[in-house]
Amino acid sequence: MLRTRAKKQAGTVTGLFRTGDGDFETAPVPSLDLGFDGIAGDRHGGTMRRSGGREPWYPRGTEIRNERQLSLLAADELAEAAARLDIPEIRPEWIGGNLVVEGIADLSWLPPRTILMFAGGVTLRIDGDNGPCRLSGRAVAERYEGRGDIELGFVSAARHRRGLVAWVEKPGRIVMNEAFEARIPEQWIYE
Repeated sequence: MLRTRAKKQAGTVTGLFRTGDGDFETAPVPSLDLGFDGIAGDRHGGTMRRSGGREPWYPRGTEIRNERQLSLLAADELAEAAARLDIPEIRPEWIGGNLVVEGIADLSWLPPRTILMFAGGVTLRIDGDNGPCRLSGRAVAERYEGRGDIELGFVSAARHRRGLVAWVEKPGRIVMNEAFEARIPEQWIYE
């Protein structure tokens, strides 16, 4: 069995966003107030959610625990996905991002169970990789006239660069430029 020890990495919040009125796309905000249900009033808020295409083992619409309360992104990974699509940029708000962070290499590869501990007291628990979808691809394609190929191309260009989904373990407020520590658990590969 391959095993790596637990470790810590420092990061900083460089962008905060939330949805309004059930929209998929987000808008910049100076802070995020988080409860156990995520961002109150946000499209992905709530302690429960309905299953979809990401959970083929349930009939669509089955009520399940919401482990996708927040979408975390890294600017360097978005830039890499944009380069793969041969476009100037992919903005976090176009694809429903809530937090943009820097300082964590290969953010999208952080394993499940990683804990993000913010200086102000908030703790987020990483559920895992946020697999790219056509809805995000469509939102990006709408910005680039004549590039309908982006909708499907986004799925492969953003694979393992689409960030992470997380849920609130300890509520509070996150503000711009706030420091945090990623506590990455011991890992091993089960064969």
